[in-house]
Amino acid sequence: MLSSLTPKSLWTIFNQICQIPHPSHHEAMITKYIVDFAAHHKIECQLDKVGNILLRKNATQGKEHFPSIILQAHMDMVPQKNEDTIHDFLIDPIKPYIDGKWVKAQGTTLGADNGIGLASALAALTDESVEHGPLEVLITASEETGMIGAFGLQPNWFNSRFLINTDSEDEGEIFTGCAGGVDFKSTFAVTYAVIPDFHDTYLRLSLKGLKGGHSGCDIHLGRGNAIKLLIRFLTEYAQDIPFRLSDFRGGSLRNAIPREAFAEITLSQKDLPALQLLIKEFEEILQHEYKHVEPNINLSYTALEKNKVKRVMTTDHQQKILDWLNSAPNGVVRMSNEIAGVVETSLNLGIVEIKENQISAYFLIRSQVDSAKDAVVSSLISHSQLINANYEVSSGYSGWTPNLDSKLLKLAENNYQNIFNQQAKITVIHAGLECGLFTKHYPYLDMISIGPTIVSPHSPDEKVNIDTVEKYWQLLLSILKSADKLV
Repeated sequence: MLSSLTPKSLWTIFNQICQIPHPSHHEAMITKYIVDFAAHHKIECQLDKVGNILLRKNATQGKEHFPSIILQAHMDMVPQKNEDTIHDFLIDPIKPYIDGKWVKAQGTTLGADNGIGLASALAALTDESVEHGPLEVLITASEETGMIGAFGLQPNWFNSRFLINTDSEDEGEIFTGCAGGVDFKSTFAVTYAVIPDFHDTYLRLSLKGLKGGHSGCDIHLGRGNAIKLLIRFLTEYAQDIPFRLSDFRGGSLRNAIPREAFAEITLSQKDLPALQLLIKEFEEILQHEYKHVEPNINLSYTALEKNKVKRVMTTDHQQKILDWLNSAPNGVVRMSNEIAGVVETSLNLGIVEIKENQISAYFLIRSQVDSAKDAVVSSLISHSQLINANYEVSSGYSGWTPNLDSKLLKLAENNYQNIFNQQAKITVIHAGLECGLFTKHYPYLDMISIGPTIVSPHSPDEKVNIDTVEKYWQLLLSILKSADKLV
């Protein structure tokens, strides 16, 4: 039981959050939970027109003179599951369990991103052991699919000058900056033909077993992108087999590294033994190339019923699509020259799908430098134009510029040293935090981001380290208790 863990108030609330479906854009039930939670504890609660929630609580006795602080989290989670897991994220609860030093979920994302942060903010409002000045909790909507709540945040809504974002995922690190991002979609119309008469074998190729992960936090780890790897097989290894492509799909979120990809093909039975040998050869190659990061990588096929495959791509369009996806850029573009070990610019080919005779590829570009982000967009435009594909570029968002003179940063840094007798690492994160968007209407905000250690967010391998949750909680409470030093 999660409620047996420490801090009890945080884990109890997190367990309750896990029982409530709350993927992005389906947040009605979690909103009701938060509103009812506030009413039960007699906490002021407001909602805005885009679904954000603001909670307020007066200072505990003796701390009325402290400056007001905002604790900020987002309410939605990334819905990812293993292919063989039966789970409907709109109705089924997440099933968390304790595995040694970690909390995981059964076959799905756990939602520790950002459920632990949300639980900590609600616990800070209600745990009687927490000492604090005037406290505000800002809970934003649909962060994972474009920061909808942060974009729609209204001016003059909250009173605090200091904000603690709870959405980072490395305990012992205090984040003071983040990457900006922009979405890019490229779409190409597909023409089809009838299946050749001599093609009597229909297969689904499956590339599975990859770890996936967060397209920002994990992009530098060298994990495989299932879309790119399966396309590589079809383009490079299977090129001498006269197969025809009927369908292709991979990935499910533009901000998650694709763990699985699938291709439906037709071919002659006489070519099947050659294909089998190539599959075995390619799987061995991948297992060698990725042995340190993807130990469970698997390429296989299953037979399809003939009536399930109605048509195949024309040979011209098949070749264009394979070349287009095989040459699509993906991964780390540039490391930072300013902060050692931090990715400056990257992109993730997160989704490929075919709908209504169109194949679409979805990319998410991230960078600490806006001009570098624009350069990647320019390269994707050129890449699309090579096959006369249409493209769309979202408005995007800028990064959060570090403020190393931040009073809140210095307080958190000093408190971490005093509590744990070690220095916290001050850094930036190669992911999108909402802090950068808050400055549009609240340019005076002094902000940091802290959190526990969460591994493989945005994938079914997501897990949160139990000990670091307690350390994160201790640091958070120490900041609230000593906030008079911010004056």
